[in-house]
Amino acid sequence: MQVAKWGNSLAVRLPAHLVRELGLKEGDQIDLLKDVGALRVRRQPRADELLQGLRRFRGKLPKDARLSRDATHER
Repeated sequence: MQVAKWGNSLAVRLPAHLVRELGLKEGDQIDLLKDVGALRVRRQPRADELLQGLRRFRGKLPKDARLSRDATHER
């Protein structure tokens, strides 16, 4: 892969097979992680994926559970 100048930043083009393997689409956010002598690419979850995950928890708190800001900030 070649590193190229893109505005004031540097950019790397990802090979097509890696883009397919990671399921990347234009506009996706990725993380580059250094891992014991190697570089890993990880796609961050898309907004619709995050919302889908949150919907699984809708209404799942026990009826007697109470959320209290004061209790959270007690010292």
